[in-house]
Amino acid sequence: MCVFLFHRLIQCLTQREVNGISTEVVCTEFSNYIFVVLTQYGKIGTLISVTPDSRSNDLSTPTFSTKVLLGKDEPLTHVCAKNLAMFVSQESGNRPVLLGLALKDSSIDAIKQIKEMIKSCQVW
Repeated sequence: MCVFLFHRLIQCLTQREVNGISTEVVCTEFSNYIFVVLTQYGKIGTLISVTPDSRSNDLSTPTFSTKVLLGKDEPLTHVCAKNLAMFVSQESGNRPVLLGLALKDSSIDAIKQIKEMIKSCQVW
């Protein structure tokens, strides 16, 4: 269940158990990007910019670049960020996504469940 809020910053907030861990998703649309926070700690965590690569020749399957802006810069962070934010960018007209990621469980099953949470919190 997604609760749509009419607050200036938070446009959608949803909470669910993912593999026994309380998980929150917050989505906000700004004019130039989509801001998504995924947390199992109650904090923003690592902040990652996910942007469509304008140099891609194939517009039907754009490539995405990730850049850690704040927090641990680890390979798994980039993999999770691309997996979670790619469809958000594509569904919002290839807009960049700013992703806050603070996960205890980053297993494939958890990522799939979290992706469904993001889809239910669609603000774009």
